[in-house]
Amino acid sequence: MTASQDKNVSQALTNETQKVVEAFNALDTDAKLAWFYFVYEKMGDSITPAAPAAAEPNLAPILLGDYLDLSDEEQLAIMRQIVNREATDYSRAYGALKENNQLLVWYAWAVAMGDKVVDLPEDYETTDRIDNLLSQLEGLDFEGQMSVLRTIAGNMGYSDVKPVETQAQTGKTPSL
Repeated sequence: MTASQDKNVSQALTNETQKVVEAFNALDTDAKLAWFYFVYEKMGDSITPAAPAAAEPNLAPILLGDYLDLSDEEQLAIMRQIVNREATDYSRAYGALKENNQLLVWYAWAVAMGDKVVDLPEDYETTDRIDNLLSQLEGLDFEGQMSVLRTIAGNMGYSDVKPVETQAQTGKTPSL
C-alpha cells in the first residue's frame, strides 16, 4: 500500500461509505471527473458550504490562480494527472493540501466550469455506474457524504510525504 493510499483510508468510517469509495476507485479517470462534476451540480448546495468554510484558499494559488489561465486541454490534462496521482507540478501542489483544501479546489473548479474551467462535453452521456454511485452518495447522511468526498479527494494528487511510522511499526518507544 502506498503512502497516498494509506493516508486517508480511515476517513470513510463505515462499511457503507467504504463501498462508495471503492466504487469510485473502480471508475476510469474521465468517469471520476464526470462523477465529481455531477456531485457538485446535484449536491453542491449541501456540500460546498462545508469545504470552503473549513479551507484556506490562499494555500493553493497554482490550482486556483495559474490553472484558470490555461487552455481547456491543459486543464483537462491536469485534472487527469491529479486523479491518476502523477508526479507533476500541479498534482504535487494538490497532493500537498489537506482534504478540505483539496475539496475547495474541486469546488472552485466546478463553479467555474464552462467559464474559466473546461466544461463537460455537451454530448457527454452519463453511465449507470456514475448514476448509481451518485445515488449511493446522495443516500448517505451529511457526515457520510463528507467522509466519502474527503477520502476520495485525499487519495488524489501526488505526494512524496510518507506517513510517520507508529510505535507498533518501529518497535521503539519515544524517549525524553
